[in-house]
Amino acid sequence: MPIPQKKFERLFRFLASKELTAVLLVALCAVLIPRTLKETEEITVGVLPRILFGCLAINLVFCTVKRIRSLSNSVLVVHAGVFVTLIGAVISSFGYVATANIYEGTSVDSAYRWDVKKEVPLGFDLTVKKIHLQYYPVPVKVGVLRGSEKYALFVLKTGESFSLDGYTVRADELVFPSENLRLSVFLGGRLVGTADTEGTRDLPPDFPYDFKLVAFKDPALKGAWVDMTISKGPSIFKEGTSGVNSPLTWEKLNFYNTSSDADRFGNRFAGIQITYDPGKPLVYLGFAVIGLGSGMYFVRKVYGYR
Repeated sequence: MPIPQKKFERLFRFLASKELTAVLLVALCAVLIPRTLKETEEITVGVLPRILFGCLAINLVFCTVKRIRSLSNSVLVVHAGVFVTLIGAVISSFGYVATANIYEGTSVDSAYRWDVKKEVPLGFDLTVKKIHLQYYPVPVKVGVLRGSEKYALFVLKTGESFSLDGYTVRADELVFPSENLRLSVFLGGRLVGTADTEGTRDLPPDFPYDFKLVAFKDPALKGAWVDMTISKGPSIFKEGTSGVNSPLTWEKLNFYNTSSDADRFGNRFAGIQITYDPGKPLVYLGFAVIGLGSGMYFVRKVYGYR
């Protein structure tokens, strides 16, 4: 049954109204802002924001059509960019985020999907081969033993050196969670061997000193990343490194290393976040179009072009 002309006009005016735009924006803020103000495990967009983004896109189209003769080319381009961005946001809401904790040297074939709130198969094996942790220089106290006697005590930071009877000893790295300090020993600028504070040493038999970690300050993490492999049986699909802001990407999936920790036995594991965002290219394209329209508007204002 056809819509009567007056009802169609009222519907068109309603869909093209600025009042509808304001209501939709307020509703979107009311839905999204609380998520930024409180801690929540909900990391998916949800159905309601998806509907609001779609309604904003429809409202923008009708608003543009209603005023198309009075809008400059630059504003039309901006409107087009906003529309593409909104559509990208709607499509992105159909993506998902999954997480898994993977011990170093092991694999998983499933992850927790936050949109469906359950563990789901990945369809492939995700392996964390090695976890890399980089710390800022750590202040340490190193005790030097000669036989069973305390010989000296040095206070320095990792990366720094101290002199020991003609030798130069560098505190290379404090390894966590084992709290093992690795050192290198030099003589006349030449490396003669290495040792650590757990008793492992690769030094000449006549080197008379041992080292003990007496104290250290809590370290500050500088960077973390993992070596990863995506495979299925003997077939390796992708391997590389993943960090917080530098994901490993494969088949439209992004793999982020979001955390690193150790269990009570000292076994290290990495937190991996897997994201599928099908609307991201459209969102970026929309931003680019908005930037183009904004540039056109600036040129028009400066030089008087339409």
